[in-house]
Order: sequence, then structure tokens, then C-alpha cells
Amino acid sequence: MTQMRAEIRLPTAELREDLPFFTKVLKMQLDMIYPADNPEVAVLSGHGLRLRIQKGATEAPGTLRILTEDPDGFADGQRSLIAPNGTRVEIDELNPPLVLPATEHAFVVRRLADQAPWVIGRAGMHYRDLVPSRLGGAMIASHIRIPDGGPVPDMVHFHKVGFQLIFCIKGWVDVVYEDQGPKIRLTAGDCFIQPPEIRHRVLEASDGIEVIEIGVPADHVTEIDHAMTLPTPHLRPEREWQGQRFVHNQGAKGAFAPFRIPGFEARDTTINANTKGLASVMVARPTGPAPWTLHEGDILFTFVMSGQMTLEGEGKDAFRLSPGDAFVIPPGLATRYSDATEDLELLEVSLPGNPVTIKV
Repeated sequence: MTQMRAEIRLPTAELREDLPFFTKVLKMQLDMIYPADNPEVAVLSGHGLRLRIQKGATEAPGTLRILTEDPDGFADGQRSLIAPNGTRVEIDELNPPLVLPATEHAFVVRRLADQAPWVIGRAGMHYRDLVPSRLGGAMIASHIRIPDGGPVPDMVHFHKVGFQLIFCIKGWVDVVYEDQGPKIRLTAGDCFIQPPEIRHRVLEASDGIEVIEIGVPADHVTEIDHAMTLPTPHLRPEREWQGQRFVHNQGAKGAFAPFRIPGFEARDTTINANTKGLASVMVARPTGPAPWTLHEGDILFTFVMSGQMTLEGEGKDAFRLSPGDAFVIPPGLATRYSDATEDLELLEVSLPGNPVTIKV
């Protein structure tokens, strides 16, 4: 196999001034230097990087970012440095803590008929944003579709996220997960909870597959894991990732029980139990007239999967909702689900799970 290597070239006016900085302060090793009598080029490596510092090079000095588990101890606590050749160096956390922004509560209604744009995202999937404000960065809700089925050009990856739900509303999709055995087929009415940083890969989907994906917080990192091969050899259904277990809930096996809102019943996807109360995911349907209620949770998101209803909010315009519509109800706002058709079916996601609900 042909050997190859890559270098980033940086300029210098005087190489002897740069070498102590890059070797002692940045802790890189010197791999090559020439000519011996009056050096003009030095090649250094370290931290997964290879640099060629060359006298008279025409490039701008640029910026280097060094990520470390001990940023305060790496360069005597300095987080921003300037090398003698002008290169800016930033020292930062290798694994920064996940930041969960405070929720900016709002009453949000997003209707499919309003023609919210679809955008092409990762792996060729189409995304429709269901909560444009993202509640100040607290959460993201996406309606995702793959128009043409078949193999999905995905790689083994994971998300640095606090909570993530995939709920299938149409078609099917095959996904393989770390320590969860061979590929799993998610069909309409089923859902996955993807615990933080669980490795997974989307394999294949049916024509017209549609899912709802909820992520907390809204902005989170997706990383590719080039080292892991899925499926992994061990089946470990009891494994936890940051206190959460993987869930594959099958809608066809669910049982309905009274819902938090009178006049509705719901099936529990077991996500509340498997996230230790972090979130709950319920599928609700009407059984009779519903009263005005308010909740005392934080985030309460609902997607209309089938049927119709009127959403009334105290001091708000009423909205007649149909399949594909979504809404967010802030805590303390009295609302009522009225004039529901018999085939109404709602997907409700709440954080924390099972919020206290008061009849008003």
C-alpha cells in the first residue's frame, strides 16, 4: 500500500524563534529540519496534527485549536496564545460538558398547511423544523422523511445529547445499535430512545419513511466513530448510558390507560421509566370531552399523527389541527383539546416525564 501523509504549512520569519514555542509550550515533537547550516523548514507533529513551518511561506498564520482533558494545565493555564510566527493557538476542553439552556417558554403552533420548508440534512434526509424558536435552544423537534427508500448512506455515529427520541409515523427503517443485537426494524407507531452517545447506524428505509425526532438540547454534536463496527458482539439490554437505557417500544404491543388529561387515554412507551423520569413519551387518543387543564412541567411538545382537534389556549386564537401539525404548550397556560375526531392520535413528549396536570 502506498504510504501517504498530510501536512499543514505555516509561515515564519525566523524559524529559531518558533521552535521553542511549538516544542516546549505546545508540546509537539520535531520530526525534521533543514538545511542544517541555516534551517528554513521544520516539520513537527503532535496532538494528531503535523505542521510544516516554512520560512517565506505565503499562507496566513492561521489558528490552531488544541483540545485536551486538562486545558488549565496544558500551557500554564493560558487558553489563548500567539506563536512568534503569528499563529493563534486556542486551548479548549476535549470533552466539554453538555450545556442545557434554560427553556424560553412559548405557545407554539406549527401547521403542515403553512408550508414550512423541508431542508436536506445529514445522510440525504429531509428535515422540517417543528419548533422554529427551539425554545431558546432547549430542544429541537424535526419531522424527517426519506422520499426514496433503500440503503441509507450512513456511518456509525453518536450524538452528544441529553435526550433523543425517534418515533416512526410512516413506513419503516432498519437501524443497528451498540450492544443491542442485530438490526432492529422500526415501523409506524414504534419508537426508539437513543441514550446519550450510544453508537448506531441507519441501514435501510422504506419509500416515504417519516419519523419525528426530538433532541435536547437543540444544538448538539454528532460524531462519527470510525473504530466501531456494528453490530457489536454482545447483547446488553440492561446497559445504561448516562443513566438511560435504550428503548425499542412497539406500538402494536402497547396498552392504553387513562391519560393525564381527562377525556383521553394513552399508551406509555416506557421511556419515563427507562430515563428515570427525565422524559415521557405517550400516544394519546380521545375517549370523551376534555376539560381545560394546565401543566407544571418544563417542555410539553405534541404532534398530531392522525385525526383532527381544536387547540384552545387562554387568551390565544383557537387552531384547528390536522395530521402533520405540532404545538408546544408552556407551563401554566390553560388549554383545552376540543372537537376531537374519533381517529385523533397525538404523540406527546414531555420533560420532565409525566408532568403534574391540573384541571381548571
